[in-house]
Amino acid sequence: MPAIKQLIDHASSSGVDSIVIGMPHRGRLNILANVCRQPLPTILSQFSTLEPADEGSGDVKYHLGVCIERFNRESQRNVKIAVVANPSHLEACDPVVMGKVRAELFYGGDMKADRTMAIVMHGDAALCGEGVVMETFNLNDLNAYTVHGCIHVVVNNQIGFTTDPRASRSSPYCTDIGRVIGCPIFHVNSDDPEAVIFVCNVASEWRRTFKKDVIIDLVCYRRQGHNELDEPMFTQPLMYQRIKQTKPVLSVYQKQVVKEGIANDQFVKDEVAKYNAILEEAYESAQKVTYLRNRDWLDSPWDDFFKKRDPLKIPATGIAKDQIELIIDKFSSTPEG
Repeated sequence: MPAIKQLIDHASSSGVDSIVIGMPHRGRLNILANVCRQPLPTILSQFSTLEPADEGSGDVKYHLGVCIERFNRESQRNVKIAVVANPSHLEACDPVVMGKVRAELFYGGDMKADRTMAIVMHGDAALCGEGVVMETFNLNDLNAYTVHGCIHVVVNNQIGFTTDPRASRSSPYCTDIGRVIGCPIFHVNSDDPEAVIFVCNVASEWRRTFKKDVIIDLVCYRRQGHNELDEPMFTQPLMYQRIKQTKPVLSVYQKQVVKEGIANDQFVKDEVAKYNAILEEAYESAQKVTYLRNRDWLDSPWDDFFKKRDPLKIPATGIAKDQIELIIDKFSSTPEG
C-alpha cells in the first residue's frame, strides 16, 4: 500500500491528474480503503446480507471497482483515482486499464500522457503464467495503443496458491517477461519500506521522463494461506516455519525508527490504536446501513447510467431468421472456382 501511495504522490506532484489502477482481488479492499479513501462503512457494509437497491452485477466485494477524486496532501492538488473492476480471472483487467487510459488520453487531449497514468499490480505466479500479460506488454510501444508508460507493481510473495516458483516458471525471475520490451526492472525487499519508497520514486520519474513501462518487483511473502481453507504448513512447511519466525514489516520498521530516534514505541502504539478505533467506529456505522448501492462502486461513472432502466428487461440480441439462413448458406457453400 505505501508503494502505491508513493507512486500516486510522486505522479501527482509531477502534474498527473488521473490515475487508473488495475489489480487482482488480493489486497483490493486495503487499496480501496487506504489509497482511494472509499468510506469504510461503505466497504464494510458489503459484508452484510443486504441486497443491492439498484442494478448491478452481483459480483463479490473483492472484485469491485471505484472512481474517486480526492485531495493529495503531497502535491496539494486533486487527483482522480480509478480502480477498475476485476473478475476472478487474474490479469484479465490489464488490457482494460490500458484501454481506459488510452481513451482518457485521446478524449482529454493528453496524447503525451502528461496528466494520465496507468498502474497495474500483479502476482508473481500470474505475471508469468497468464498470456494476457504478454499481450498487454506488447501494447507498450504500438502507436495506436500505447499509454506512454505503465508502472507494473509485482507483489511477489514467491508462491502461487501452493505452487513453488521452480514449478511455475522457466526463468529465474517472474519479471523476466518484461525483458521482451526492454523495460527496467527493480527488485526490492518489501521489508525495507524506505528502499521501496525510493524505488517507487525512481520508477515514477522514469515513466514521466521516458514515457515507457517500468516494473517494480516487491519481493515479499504471504503470511497466511491462500484462503481461509488453505494451510500452507502442509504444502510448504519449511518456508512457513521461516515465515512464522519473521516479524511483520510494521514491527521491523518500528524498531528502526525508534532506534533512530524518529519516534518512540508509545507513538506507534497510539497510532495503531487510533486506526483500530476508526475501524470499530466504521463497523458500527456499517451495521446501520439498510441498503446497498452499486452506484458507489463504478470505476467509470457515466451520467444517468442507472436511470430509466428496467432491471428485469433482457434486451434483444438476436438477428432475424432469414439473416441466419443467409449466413449459414454462404458459410456452407463451396466458393466458385
